[in-house]
Amino acid sequence: MNQAQTTAGRPRNPALDVAILAAAGRQLGELGYARMSLESVAAAAGTTVPSLRRRYRNKAELAAAVIGSLRVEDPPGSAATPRAHALAILENFHANLRGVPAMAILGSLLAEEERHPELLNLFKTRLVEPRRALLRKALAAGGFPESTDLDALTSMLVGSFYGRYVTVAGIPDDWADRVLSVVWPPDASTASEKREA
Repeated sequence: MNQAQTTAGRPRNPALDVAILAAAGRQLGELGYARMSLESVAAAAGTTVPSLRRRYRNKAELAAAVIGSLRVEDPPGSAATPRAHALAILENFHANLRGVPAMAILGSLLAEEERHPELLNLFKTRLVEPRRALLRKALAAGGFPESTDLDALTSMLVGSFYGRYVTVAGIPDDWADRVLSVVWPPDASTASEKREA
């Protein structure tokens, strides 16, 4: 019986799919890409290497699937004010990166950037760029001067998360509000909206 017949005759177990991705995600974050192996992932997921290979041809494909499976909660589509919307996006970014092993996985992908640039690119397009685009849009609605470089401002706000992550103190729970308040104080937003009314 060939592989196609085996696959067609035996439906895939969704619980095993979840277990494989969870095991691979843990190992990618804890061991790094170089030390993660199909054998160790299969053992941790309670399956065999042939079963794993029916889903993923190699380690790079498995790692890509892990990155693709990092489902993050979407930020609210709107808020009472543009500043509140920007704040919600930053809070969502904070919660998501703390809720999944995203930072550990990112470290592993950075270490593999020369050998597997496609994995880091997938992380960027899947997790980073969508949030940056949402934040730029929220900032654009904030009434900043036309000369404001919104891309640089977005980088400063998001980049401060990574900057705080590597400090001894770590990231405070109120990081989003503190960092946004540096460039967009709450009272400035309120005053602007009162003038428009």
